[in-house]
Amino acid sequence: QVQLVESGGGLVQAGGSLRLSCAASGHTFSTYAMAWFRQAPGKEREFVAAVNWSGDYTNYGDSVKGRFTTSRDNAKKMVYLQMTSLKPEDTAVYSCAAGPGPSPRISLYKYWGQGTQVTVSS
Repeated sequence: QVQLVESGGGLVQAGGSLRLSCAASGHTFSTYAMAWFRQAPGKEREFVAAVNWSGDYTNYGDSVKGRFTTSRDNAKKMVYLQMTSLKPEDTAVYSCAAGPGPSPRISLYKYWGQGTQVTVSS
C-alpha cells in the first residue's frame, strides 16, 4: 500500500517554473515506478513523466520533453517534477501515481494522489 500527496502547485506566468513534489508513505515505495499525469478541464488524463524505481531511467510525454524533469529520492520517499518554460497549455491538475514500470499507460498505475492545480497565465 502506498499513499501519495502532491504539493507545489500554484499560479505562474508563462515562461516561469514550478517544482511539484509528491510525498509517499508505505514501506514499498522504493519498489514502484512513479509517474506524473495531468488533466485539464474537458480533456483526458495525459501522461507527463515517469521514473523507474531506482531513479536512473526516465520517460516523458512529447509535450513536455526538454522542459520538465522528474526525479526521486527513495530515502525521503519523495518524487519531484521540475517544470520550466511553462506554457498556458500546461494548465491542469497534476497527479503522481505509483505502478510497476515507468510507462505512459494509465491503467498500469495502482496508487494515485489527489492532485495539485497548476495554472499558467499568458
